[in-house]
Amino acid sequence: NKSRRMQLKAFACLLGLLLLLLLLLGRLLLLFPAGESEEEIPVEPVHEPVIRELVNIWIMEVTGEGLKVFEDGEEHFYPFAEGAVMSGAEREQVADVRLADEAVIRVHSKTEKKSGRVLSASGEGIEIEGLGKLPLSEQAKGYRLYGVLDMCGWADVPIGYDFADFVVEEGEICGILLARKEAMDNIRVLLKTSDYGGLYHEALEITCDGEFCLEYGEGEETVREIYDGGTVCRLDRKSHAFEAGRVRIRPLALTEKLKLLNVARSQGTPAYRGSLELTLAEEGILAVNEVPLEEYLYAVVPSEMPTSYPEEALKAQAICARTYAYQNMLRAGYPEYGAHVDDSSGFQVYNNILEQERTTTAVKETDGLLLYAGEDGELAQTYYYSTSCGAGTDGSVWGTSAAGLEYLKAKSISRENGALPKDLEKEENFRKFILDVRKEDYESSESWYRWTVIVEKLDPEHMLSQLQSRYRANPDNILTLNEEGEYVSAPVRSLGKILDMEITGRGPGGIARELTIVSEENTIRVLTEHNIRCILNDGKTKVLRQDGSEVSAPSLLPSAFLVMDLVREDGAVTGYVLHGGGFGHGAGLSQNGARHMAEEGKTAEEILTFFYEGCQLKGEGDALEIH
Repeated sequence: NKSRRMQLKAFACLLGLLLLLLLLLGRLLLLFPAGESEEEIPVEPVHEPVIRELVNIWIMEVTGEGLKVFEDGEEHFYPFAEGAVMSGAEREQVADVRLADEAVIRVHSKTEKKSGRVLSASGEGIEIEGLGKLPLSEQAKGYRLYGVLDMCGWADVPIGYDFADFVVEEGEICGILLARKEAMDNIRVLLKTSDYGGLYHEALEITCDGEFCLEYGEGEETVREIYDGGTVCRLDRKSHAFEAGRVRIRPLALTEKLKLLNVARSQGTPAYRGSLELTLAEEGILAVNEVPLEEYLYAVVPSEMPTSYPEEALKAQAICARTYAYQNMLRAGYPEYGAHVDDSSGFQVYNNILEQERTTTAVKETDGLLLYAGEDGELAQTYYYSTSCGAGTDGSVWGTSAAGLEYLKAKSISRENGALPKDLEKEENFRKFILDVRKEDYESSESWYRWTVIVEKLDPEHMLSQLQSRYRANPDNILTLNEEGEYVSAPVRSLGKILDMEITGRGPGGIARELTIVSEENTIRVLTEHNIRCILNDGKTKVLRQDGSEVSAPSLLPSAFLVMDLVREDGAVTGYVLHGGGFGHGAGLSQNGARHMAEEGKTAEEILTFFYEGCQLKGEGDALEIH
């Protein structure tokens, strides 16, 4: 019937629709295999550029294509990105540079600069005369612009000179520019208290034979007070002059000297050329003497070498002292205090002995002469010491690399000018050497050439105290044997009885540089010649020199050119005997060696080139001969 036919037609249409759906589903399965969906179709990622910031970089050159910069000691070129923001970028300036995919997108130049004479420098800031102390940014960078472009730091800034510009942003130094290299004529010496006991003075009593001026304050607010000759000016922590900062004192006549009445030196009351600069710190008053380098040497050479020594030896000493001083002027020993050196044996002894005509003449006749190493124009490290044992050592004597000190050689200091006896690093060879007196050695007649120390009663508590003191000074050189059998840096808490001691390592020339101490509580290894000289010195026993004289040695043995014999009782070390030779560290010029060489006709130049092989004397330009 009609109703039936209509149902069949509807069913047929439904089947057709289902068939179409199946065909469409099949098509979709071909397009999208099983396990994938439309959302899983790979989409091309959006590029995220890599951003890098170059902070306080030095721009060497700006071209139409990009920037040439000096970055962490290396030159790099970065092209400009499209739409880069230059903000006045120019060559030879400090800037922050932003990179995107190593292309420049932004340059922020820093153009504010300050300059002036640098009075002090530290990691916290730099004090500039007339400007005060400017803080140093955490990301500050320094550039040496003269000669070969190189990096530098605050410690390289010449103290007492205006050779640098300082790039400032938001009140902080962000860039240090060492702009030029010029002759440095004045040295700044930190004057220690009486007998070189410390850096800080409680008070200073100052006078002068002629008129002198006390000055404080800056600019228009500077106050000047004139004192008559013979008047005493006393300054202590409460003196009003310190309220304005630094206090400067100078004679009105250039040839007059300032006297420090309450500072004791071997000569009595010391008198200083040049000027004094005083600063009040929490610990007390710091006193810096600024003086021409040559006049500084007038008071150094007689304090370091007896004026009775031959003229050529005094000239050699003057050149050594000048070169050593100039090294410290280029890189100050006390930049935080505004001083290049102090006046003690930690640098060079200054003004401990009165100026003498013979030493002043030696300084004048070598005026401006410095000792240079090799062809690279670097100043030589002119280390010197009192007396050799017939052998010298090399630059590794301080426990560091001898790289760059190749002119300091372990050598025989004798008239034969030959090689050292073979294998002095071996104990038996060095023992034979040090127990012998070789007449050909320049210093064989010197009292310090050979010496003996007889410690009759070893004091373990004193030795422990010395070990602890040296550990505090340099923990890397006092090592303790741990349970794993390794020597490590660790505090020495106790010793107990000493069971054994032995020189277990020698350096070039035979110098002792490793001492092993075995005790009930610990096994300790002591490194470096200086530490060994401290530890084996009991502070009481006198040194018997080869001429029969006895000399006290309260803190340090004469040298580490020594051998040791132990005295034992009931399995413990109760005493020891040291046989040694020489006085000092043994590297560089031997002063008594220079004396004997000069007595036998050697010139200052021959003496210096003997002790510093391959070095050359130079003045303002080419090598010069000594008058």
